[in-house]
Amino acid sequence: MDARAFTALKPPATREGSSVNLLLLRLIEQGLGLQGIKARLRRHHGLDALAGSWSATDGLAFEQTSAPFGEIDGAIERCGPSTR
Repeated sequence: MDARAFTALKPPATREGSSVNLLLLRLIEQGLGLQGIKARLRRHHGLDALAGSWSATDGLAFEQTSAPFGEIDGAIERCGPSTR
């Protein structure tokens, strides 16, 4: 593989969290219509699998447990605006 091709393949491989070699294998399989290793090569870091899986009770428990994160700490508020 020439340097131009490698340079073009590196960013999508990085976005997928894989190597250029694994990206090439996936692209070859995709091009051939084979999906055998696609699932093994693709990483998911999102929360899509959890969407719709909570019950109403789970949702209420989450809201109650995470409520303090929405409160402003008075000590931090008194420090004034950030100087960044």
